[in-house]
Amino acid sequence: MTECSRSGFTFAAHFSRRVEASFEGGAMTSDAGGLLLREADQRLNLLGRLAACFVDGRNRDLVKHPVGEMVAQRVYGLALGYEDLNDHEELRNDPVMQVLAGSAEADKPLAGKSTLNRLERGGGAPDRYRKITYRPEAMDQLLVDVFLESFDAPPAKIVLDLDTTDVELHGSQEGRFFHGYYDEYCYLPLYIFCGDHLLCVRLRQANIDASAGSLAEVERIVGQIRLRWPETRIILRGDSGFCRDELMDWCERQQGVHYVFGMARNERLRSIIAGSLSEADVSYRQTLRPARVFTEFQHTTRTGSWSRSRRVVAKAEHIEGKENPRYVVTSLPGEQWPAQYLYEELYCARGDMENRIKEQYQLFAGRVSAETMRANQLRLYLSAMAYVLVNGLRRLGLKATELARAEAATIRTRLFKIGALVRVSVRRVRLSMASSYPWQTLFAQVWAALRPA
Repeated sequence: MTECSRSGFTFAAHFSRRVEASFEGGAMTSDAGGLLLREADQRLNLLGRLAACFVDGRNRDLVKHPVGEMVAQRVYGLALGYEDLNDHEELRNDPVMQVLAGSAEADKPLAGKSTLNRLERGGGAPDRYRKITYRPEAMDQLLVDVFLESFDAPPAKIVLDLDTTDVELHGSQEGRFFHGYYDEYCYLPLYIFCGDHLLCVRLRQANIDASAGSLAEVERIVGQIRLRWPETRIILRGDSGFCRDELMDWCERQQGVHYVFGMARNERLRSIIAGSLSEADVSYRQTLRPARVFTEFQHTTRTGSWSRSRRVVAKAEHIEGKENPRYVVTSLPGEQWPAQYLYEELYCARGDMENRIKEQYQLFAGRVSAETMRANQLRLYLSAMAYVLVNGLRRLGLKATELARAEAATIRTRLFKIGALVRVSVRRVRLSMASSYPWQTLFAQVWAALRPA
C-alpha cells in the first residue's frame, strides 16, 4: 500500500491568525518523564538482570543492537504506552527512548520492529532466523528477587495471593481453547502477588482447572523466600478455584505456611449454617439493613476429595431480597484468627489483587497475538517487568505523594507524558520540558526521592 505524507497541516483559524502544523520540530519527545523510570531502574537494577535472562546466539561481530538495548527498549515502550512493535519504527529515533534503552550513539536508531519481533519470537533452541532465546526460570527467579530486595528486614508475615484471569484470543494461537465461563477463546494465565509485588505470571491453556500448576509455582516461590526469610510466616490466599486438597495438604505439611481459600456454595454447607442464616434473616427484618452472622465448624467432604477434616468459616448474611452465604476454609487457628476477623480483614482483602491484575492490562499483557505459547509467555514477562518497573517507581518515588496509590495508567499520564525539546551534544543530553506541564512540583518530588542517598 502506498504511504502518503504531508509536509504541513492547516486548521481552523484562531480569530485573525492562521493555524498550521507540521512534523518538523526536530529532536523532540512526548515522553520526557520516562527519565524517572530510568532513575527507578538505577535503584532496582532490573533491566540489566532481565537482559541476562536471554541467550544470544548471534555473531557478536555482526550485532548492531545488543540484547540489553532491545529488552530495555521494549519494556520502556510498554511502560510509556506503546503496545505495538510497529510503534518502534518511529520510536527508534526518539532521543529519550535512545537514552532509556542505553544506546551509546546518540544519532544511531534503535532496533526496528522486525528485529524486536525476532527477539520476542525466540524459540526453545536458536535457529537460523531466531538466534535469541530466553530462560523462563531465570525470569521467574528475578521477579521474586526484586520482591525480596524491597524489604530492609524480613517481615513477620506475608500473604501470597493467587488468582487467574482470561486473555481473549482473536487468532489461531497455539493452545487456543474455548472457555465456557468466559464465553470466548482464551488463555488462562496464573498470577501470584504479595501486596503490590508481582511474583509469578504463568501463561496456561484454558482447558484446565483454575488451580492447575499452582502448587509447583507456590513450591518454587516459597522455597526461594525461605532461603532469605526462614522465619517468616506465609499465608496463601485465593478464591474457591484454589480450594484443592493437594494445595491445602502441602501447606499443612510445611512449617509456617498457612492458607485461606474460598469455598463454592452448596446445599450441604447451607444446611450446616441454617440456624445462623435464620438469625441473620430475623435481624434483617427488624432493621431492614444487611445482617451478618459469623460461625465456624469442622468439615470434610463426603466424596473423600479432602484428606482430612478442616476448619471452615461461614458468613451467614441476609441482604435485600435474598440470603448471601459465603464460606472459606483455612488452616489458621481460631484463637488467633476469630471467624469474623479472618473473613473481613484477611480474606476480603484479596479483592485488591484484581486491581493489580488490571494494571497488567494497562501495560498490555493482553497482547498475546504471537503464534506460539512460548512467544506469548515472553510477552507476559515483558509486561510483568514493565509493571515491576512502574511499581518500583511508585514504591520508591511516589511515597507520600498524591499518586502513592495511583494505577500504572494514571502514573503514565501524569508523570511520563511530558513534551520536551531535546538537544544532544558531545557532553550532555539536555531536555527543555514544556513550561505549561501542570505537575512540575510532583515531578520534582519524585526526582528527589529517586536520587541516590
